[in-house]
Amino acid sequence: MAINLSNFLISKKDSSKMADFQDLDHLDGLSISVTSANLYNNNRDDLVLFYFRNGAEYASVYTQSKVISENIKWNKSIKGKKIKALIVNSRNANCLTGSRGYNSLKEIAEETSKLLTDKQKKDEDDPKKIKSSDIIFGCTGTIGEPFPLNKIKSSVKDLVDKIKYTQNKYIWIKAAMSILTTDLKPKLAMEECKIGNTKIKIYGIAKGSGMIFPNMATTLAYLFTDANLPSITLKKILKKNINNTFNAITCDGDTSTNDMITFFSTGSAKNKQITNTNDKKLKEFDKCVNSVLLNLAKRVVSDGEGASKFIQIDVLKCKSENDAKKIAFSIANSPLVKTAFAGEDANWGRIMMAIGKTNIDMNSDNISLSFGDHKILEKGQQVKFLSEENLGKYMKNDNIHLVVEMNNGKKSFTCYTMDFTNNYININKDYRT
Repeated sequence: MAINLSNFLISKKDSSKMADFQDLDHLDGLSISVTSANLYNNNRDDLVLFYFRNGAEYASVYTQSKVISENIKWNKSIKGKKIKALIVNSRNANCLTGSRGYNSLKEIAEETSKLLTDKQKKDEDDPKKIKSSDIIFGCTGTIGEPFPLNKIKSSVKDLVDKIKYTQNKYIWIKAAMSILTTDLKPKLAMEECKIGNTKIKIYGIAKGSGMIFPNMATTLAYLFTDANLPSITLKKILKKNINNTFNAITCDGDTSTNDMITFFSTGSAKNKQITNTNDKKLKEFDKCVNSVLLNLAKRVVSDGEGASKFIQIDVLKCKSENDAKKIAFSIANSPLVKTAFAGEDANWGRIMMAIGKTNIDMNSDNISLSFGDHKILEKGQQVKFLSEENLGKYMKNDNIHLVVEMNNGKKSFTCYTMDFTNNYININKDYRT
């Protein structure tokens, strides 16, 4: 696909920094097109179409928030195991927009299905009629604003006209950038593996920077594979690998109305289909799915609104994984802890506060605490020979590793977060104005 360089550059946020990215290229059975629907009142890309000319098996996990967007309602109403297209817009969350927001998606789906059916007739030897129920949506942006039906609907033809049947790394970057809101960097990841003797690709893109505390934020992630796997297998693999990836991150402790992670399989690799997720032939694939999800999840955290630190928190030797998870997120979501990290202050008293408020059965005299290789607390007592100078140098790093040992069991959990800087406040106080 030809790249309009000026449009590619303007599609970046004004303060965007180009991140390192992996060389995602062609994946059989998938087409991508990107355009500007002028949702930001400029020419940045803000609308993307993922088209599966032969259909795709798919599986999704959605936000557990009790307030959900209209696109999540639409997607949950789709009963087929295969879909033909995913449309994602930025700038508007289509949440708390009522029947007008929902019916807008219906109109866009009907327009898209008509144009894609015409595309099938033009390009396919055995064309299929595409229905509005073959299309799902991702939306991200401001909650509560009227959904821009006319702008998006009038842009669908341009999306369909731009469909090409091969991709390259530039179109993947354009797609990843088109879904950004307060993000500064596109988020892409990939792995290659084998199922049996068949080579398999797993590609992924994501967005998210604020309102990040997924419970399955605003977080969107889409994985694509050419593996031949049914939706039930995709669902099991996705749900299994969410716990220590996207459900192990937090930026600000706020769960979005629009969280959506969807896994698509085009089946074009033609491997022998496997339905048993315990099959040894899926072991490498399962591991690679986890790698892609974790890579994307970490990229979301590292690009958190105003972040200057990427923080890994390991909570070890707990009675249960649930206890470890509660402690990890209590630390990660504490504004006092996060601002201390921003100030490069190893204020371990705030961390102990965050541990204690979980109301989990514990003995503070058993707890040990370290920043990287720097032991701070040993069995509830500050260590005798603590070098504040060396600790201060460590806290200046961009990546911080906090280790908490509860010493009352064998279970553990790791989560990932970022700090709260003055820039976090500036971004969010000016978000709509």
